[in-house]
Amino acid sequence: MKRYLEKYIKKDLREKIILLSGPRQVGKTTLAKRLAPSNVYLNYDATSDRKIIHREEWSRDVPLIIFDELHKMKKWKSWIKGIYDTEGNSPSLLVTGSARLDTYKKGGESLAGRFFSFRLHPLTVKETCRYLNEKPKTSLDKLIKLGGFPEPYLKNSETFAKRWRRIHTDIIIREDLLDLDRVRDIKSIEILIDLLRTRVGSTTSYTSLANDLQVSIHTVKHWLQILENLYIIFPIRPYHKNIARSILKESKYYLYDTGAVEGDTGARLENTVACALLRELHFIEDTTGSKVAINYLRDKEKHEVDFLLVIDNRPVKMIEVKVSDDKFSPSLFRFHNFLKNTLPVQIVYNLKHKKSKGQAKMEPVHEFLKDPLKTF
Repeated sequence: MKRYLEKYIKKDLREKIILLSGPRQVGKTTLAKRLAPSNVYLNYDATSDRKIIHREEWSRDVPLIIFDELHKMKKWKSWIKGIYDTEGNSPSLLVTGSARLDTYKKGGESLAGRFFSFRLHPLTVKETCRYLNEKPKTSLDKLIKLGGFPEPYLKNSETFAKRWRRIHTDIIIREDLLDLDRVRDIKSIEILIDLLRTRVGSTTSYTSLANDLQVSIHTVKHWLQILENLYIIFPIRPYHKNIARSILKESKYYLYDTGAVEGDTGARLENTVACALLRELHFIEDTTGSKVAINYLRDKEKHEVDFLLVIDNRPVKMIEVKVSDDKFSPSLFRFHNFLKNTLPVQIVYNLKHKKSKGQAKMEPVHEFLKDPLKTF
């Protein structure tokens, strides 16, 4: 299927090296190969391809060269910089990876001025409605049940999704994790992931996780950073600026794979919304250069709003997610007193009629997710 980043990457390939990252099996290779009618695809994990890369023996008679998992090569930035500086941008160069490539951009040789980066996300209601012509409610229910990774989503089978997920997680932990960091306690990492699956949407107690795993708080934070770098989880941190008594510092963690969440409909629904919002913000950042953030709101009295979207340091929309409550959350209005230029929205899974109260809007989740950033 066509993906939402395709035309933007095609445009930038004319001028820059493209770094395309995202979770394993999110569709990066499929997208990359769609960008040009003919291409050379080289995977650094494959022995034969690795030899070609080191010898620089690939064909130049194609419009696009794709280097997959190139970040696993030592001094890969210096290497790709040398290719670009020597040969220019003909053919175009695209580097893909299942780990956050910004992790590997830091330090050493700089690629400054030579690349644009994109992050490919799992499927969302917005994307499936546009490219698969699905109805929003149908898409939302499938995402809650199966998650947004293309293969299990398109198969539309819970049994297949469970089998796929088991292999998918095992590969990430036993292959990608060891490439990124020398972690010896693989079993504890697996337990940590299982714990996070049951705590989606809850503030994270590093002390509690450390006690559960019998390791230090420092180790827990390090492992969480690794899982974030591997696109398994992403944090949503509290927003502080101009919010009275908003003192908590603990992050909430969500999974890129909503289908892996262990919990009720509310937990899966909240995770689905979090994934969709993060996708929208990353798209804005990658295509426009704007600075973005997704936070949650909570004060000392434990009033809370699930999500706050911030673009170029300006809060633009606060979002409360409910399964069936058709009464406005008082927290929306409480925080709106501090963030008057921010649009308050409550989205409800089981909602018969849209509502409004002052500036606050209430609408069905599936309708909201067709275009989460409209009218901000």
